[in-house]
Amino acid sequence: MTRVALVSGGTRGIGAAISVGLKAAGYTVAANYAGNDERARAFQEETGIAVFKWDVSSYEACVEGIAKVEAAVGPVDILVNNAGITRDAMFHKMTPQQWNEVISTNLTGLFNMTHPVWGGMRDRGFGRIISISSINGQKGQMGQANYSAAKAGDIGFTKALAQEGAAKNITVNAICPGYIATEMVMAVPEKVMNERILPQIPVGRLGQPEEIARCVVFLASDDAGFITGSTITANGGQYFM
Repeated sequence: MTRVALVSGGTRGIGAAISVGLKAAGYTVAANYAGNDERARAFQEETGIAVFKWDVSSYEACVEGIAKVEAAVGPVDILVNNAGITRDAMFHKMTPQQWNEVISTNLTGLFNMTHPVWGGMRDRGFGRIISISSINGQKGQMGQANYSAAKAGDIGFTKALAQEGAAKNITVNAICPGYIATEMVMAVPEKVMNERILPQIPVGRLGQPEEIARCVVFLASDDAGFITGSTITANGGQYFM
């Protein structure tokens, strides 16, 4: 039977590439999204991947949403925690709301999405949890105390949960992308890109969303069954961890 993969934030950017990559690898894919109905409908029409709307910062919404996914396509075997937001500000100007929104989505969202599928994975004796962290969770980033804290927390979550899942054939891993050519990154002014960003990347270019997707497809596969609690650093050599 075809395994089912659920990708949070799975209709845009890196998430969309992951959803498409998993489908191409033979998985039945469901893509979660939070707000952009028009983009989600277009993604579903273009790819044939079913989309489901809910906010990962709400545990109740995740329980309800995952139940709908499983009723539609079957129990979730592979969960990709990709959903994330930014609310950047220098710390002395950062508001409690900016802090809480990022932590709720980018860190608590991992608990909210993983907890409802964990029991089923344990019962079936198979699971793959793959979380998209960030280079800035490894090295920190000025103006992103909230984002860096959440993404560093994703790595700690991964290392702890991997120890619990190992005996049940559930692997738990993280991927830390560097600068990837998504809509957000490509909106950076050309001068900033050429003078401040690209010189930091030894390979001399941005990563492509599909390159992160290929990491996910590998970690989801049976070939990666001996890899757990690990972090794949995919950043073109910008930062070594």
